Amino acid sequence: MDATPTGPKKPELNDETSARYDGWRIVGVCFLLATFGWALGFYGQSVYLAELQRVHGWPASTIATATTFFYLVGALLVAFVSEAMRALGPRNCLLAGVGVMAFATILLGQITSPWQLYAVNVLLAFGWAGTSLGAITNTLGLWFDKKRGMAISLALNGASFGGIVGVPLMVTASNAFGFGGATIAAAVAMLVLLVPVIIIFVGHPPHRAASAAQGGVAATTNAPSSTRIRAEAMRDVAFLTLTIAFAFGLFAQVGFIVHLISFLDPVIGRERAAAAVSLLTLMAVVGRVLFSTVIDRLNQRLASALSFLSQGVALAIVINSRNEALLFFACALFGFSVGNLITLPALIVQREFAARSFGVLVSLITAATQVTYAFGPGIVGWLRDLSGSYAVPFYVCMALQVAAAVLIMVRGRKSKALTSR
Repeated sequence: MDATPTGPKKPELNDETSARYDGWRIVGVCFLLATFGWALGFYGQSVYLAELQRVHGWPASTIATATTFFYLVGALLVAFVSEAMRALGPRNCLLAGVGVMAFATILLGQITSPWQLYAVNVLLAFGWAGTSLGAITNTLGLWFDKKRGMAISLALNGASFGGIVGVPLMVTASNAFGFGGATIAAAVAMLVLLVPVIIIFVGHPPHRAASAAQGGVAATTNAPSSTRIRAEAMRDVAFLTLTIAFAFGLFAQVGFIVHLISFLDPVIGRERAAAAVSLLTLMAVVGRVLFSTVIDRLNQRLASALSFLSQGVALAIVINSRNEALLFFACALFGFSVGNLITLPALIVQREFAARSFGVLVSLITAATQVTYAFGPGIVGWLRDLSGSYAVPFYVCMALQVAAAVLIMVRGRKSKALTSR
């Protein structure tokens, strides 16, 4: 069943500013997709690390390196999400991502040795590629042009919601049913809630000819190929500074979040640590919503720099304080920018580069930053094991945030091939 009727539509149903526009249903689907994608694929990594340590007694570095492996494999896959959307269509891509992630989540609770963790993480990476940023932005790019930034911001609030709800529920379920039971429950909930809405609402996107010009599913003979766009991007100073800055910032962000429960557990207890993660993700929603009302009028690179610096300040507080109230404040401060660091790259690409390059460039920057931040959990884990505490790795993360704040302000000259409308 297609969401878009084959017959003629009333004008308001083709208008992105209309509440009756079909694209807003897709935003709802992507919100739900992001909720589970981030709950099980991103924020869930913090729970997996703590639970696998508790159940099996494996070193933090072993589990965190497997998380790095997960992000690396996912990064290789997400670079080709736009091509997958073109070949299979958005509905089939999203259904495949949901199915694979649910299956991998179940297997994660059944493993008994480290090598199995690496094997399951390969499957989890396929699911992550089909349910995370690349899939969501490419899907919404097929339905939106003028309101694309707002649509992406609204949908990605699901990512923060996944952290707010997902982490405490996973911890609670693990306490009640064991880690294996919790992963089964999470996977079943994902399938029951997501599969029907994707089948019902995600049909053929409107204006296929227009979507081609936006770098979406179809390509026109006059538009540059995906290969050419990628080649031009890797020589473009504006794109490179954008990519490297967010790679640094997300390396620090992911490394910190994955280890947050393990860091806070001996200080304030596991339940309070889970509450701190929920506060962090709640503030990510607050930050993204507040930014979404003004972001189109702001210097988005400057907003990014301030976001990086605020997370650096939060890290400094975490490193140097053991006061529970201050630690919760630091998590809230850090979280205020978490959602924006996920959303801002796509919005900057939307503003600074040609619409026809949007899908390819967003997939490319997502892949490039994910390759970098994939090493965050592993390196933080190794530095923690070598130094005996989290102070050294968190100081490294703080330094990277400062470097990102400086680098993002370097624009350079943008390639005409990427900016020509």
